[in-house]
Amino acid sequence: MNPMESARGRAVVVQPEEGRSWWQPAPANGHAEPKLVPSETGFGTLSMGFQTIAPGSRIRPHSHGEQVELQICFRGRGHAVADGERHPLVPGTVCFLGPDVKHEIVNESADEDLVMMWLISPAGLEEFFAAIGRERTRGEPAPPPFERPTDVVAIERAVGMNDTNAAGR
Repeated sequence: MNPMESARGRAVVVQPEEGRSWWQPAPANGHAEPKLVPSETGFGTLSMGFQTIAPGSRIRPHSHGEQVELQICFRGRGHAVADGERHPLVPGTVCFLGPDVKHEIVNESADEDLVMMWLISPAGLEEFFAAIGRERTRGEPAPPPFERPTDVVAIERAVGMNDTNAAGR
């Protein structure tokens, strides 16, 4: 079926407290909240959500081989590195990250979360967050930092990520 036909006539509205959420391992140490995902929208060609990066933490360098990602700074401050070039992140900053663009997101704050809204096409990032994270209940305190699964590189490759290694560099 044509992806547009699978979504035709569908509307999905997700409130802030709705949807699944996962604590994320080091070095991000925050949580991910996929909001619009194919299982809910019926539209497999994109997904969208929020990722909260804890103070002093980062999303390690990676790229997406066959995906386009949009990142929007929603709250907090930090910087992004895209193909080796550093860019400040403040609320309202938007990033277009085409296939094979290596990128990293860093929360420079010592006491404030950095919240990024992401949209990726085709979908798949939501599967990554679930595979490496721990189920989160909203309102519960953050767990102590925990390590990524030992098979994180295989998980990354399965969802289309490139330019990563087990050491996180």
